[in-house]
Amino acid sequence: MAGEKIESVIVHGFWASPYSKRVELALKLKGIPYEYVEEDFKNKTPELLKYNPVSKKVPVLVHNGKPIAESLVILQYIEDTWKNDPHLLPEDPYKRAQVRFWVDFVDQKFSGIMTTAVKTEGETQEKALNEVHELLKVLEEGIKSFYPDGIPTFEAKNLSLLEVVASSILCLFKAPEEILGIKVIDPEITPLLFSWVEALRELSLVQETIPSHEKIVALLGTLRQLAINPPSQS
Repeated sequence: MAGEKIESVIVHGFWASPYSKRVELALKLKGIPYEYVEEDFKNKTPELLKYNPVSKKVPVLVHNGKPIAESLVILQYIEDTWKNDPHLLPEDPYKRAQVRFWVDFVDQKFSGIMTTAVKTEGETQEKALNEVHELLKVLEEGIKSFYPDGIPTFEAKNLSLLEVVASSILCLFKAPEEILGIKVIDPEITPLLFSWVEALRELSLVQETIPSHEKIVALLGTLRQLAINPPSQS
């Protein structure tokens, strides 16, 4: 259409980063076309260093030349900027607050402790896994208010900010389960959470956005091997 402004949306990310993948998922949900720039942690692009001079980390969203850093900040920006459906947050202030609370919980509690579980053995690993299981029980209780009938079924158009963030982290847990030979999200202990994550994992939009199971298994296997049997310094 003549005179219509063409928007520029660029995402600087890393293929295995749950933080950049959640940004991509939100853009896809909103139907926002974007250009993706894969970053190398050992050789970051000058653009990434310019756009995020504070932490120098992914993700960075560049919208019409204006950079926004930090995944949760970016997700809020997406919701505020593109007001079309689906909305990532409910209109009701209390419900919005509840979603944000559990978004912060999922975002802050799991990545670090799961990394510890993957990269350690013995008592340290056992302690980390126990903490993960206790956190999952808390989350199980927390999401019950969102699914009072106990059946978390939805389509991509119904995903909230919580599902976007949860997809980027919890949908990858099958990889550490395979690496460690254990059950992390147990349907016997946290049945609603298990059903919730499985329903998210089955969504085609989630499948095409998050990294493949095989690639994450390979990455975590390498990280575990390097942590447990570090190469000798010659």
